[in-house]
Amino acid sequence: MAHLQHHALSYVEFGVDDLAATQAFYEAAFGWKFNDYGPTYRGIQAPDGVGEVGGLDAGAQPGQGPLVLLFSTDLDATVDAVRDAGGVVVAGPYEFPGGRRFEFEDPSGNRLGVFAEA
Repeated sequence: MAHLQHHALSYVEFGVDDLAATQAFYEAAFGWKFNDYGPTYRGIQAPDGVGEVGGLDAGAQPGQGPLVLLFSTDLDATVDAVRDAGGVVVAGPYEFPGGRRFEFEDPSGNRLGVFAEA
């Protein structure tokens, strides 16, 4: 992620059943390149090779649509803002490689995530 902006759309995660097959599909179909973060996660490299634009997550249920992530310069303040606005925090905040994040549902039940760099 070359240029991060506070509360901007920044990253998209796809839940997958078969990480290897899904990675191979995107490599063959679109020429995507990946960063390996262990047995359950692959980061999708940005087209220019600098940073990432998304990920494949074998720990998330597929078929629910991608998880859209926003960036925050102050994760704790964003958690408070989400709650104050009527959102429901459904996961976290928790640590992940490179920072912290949380996930929430908006009043219509859409699930999004927010992350901050370490």
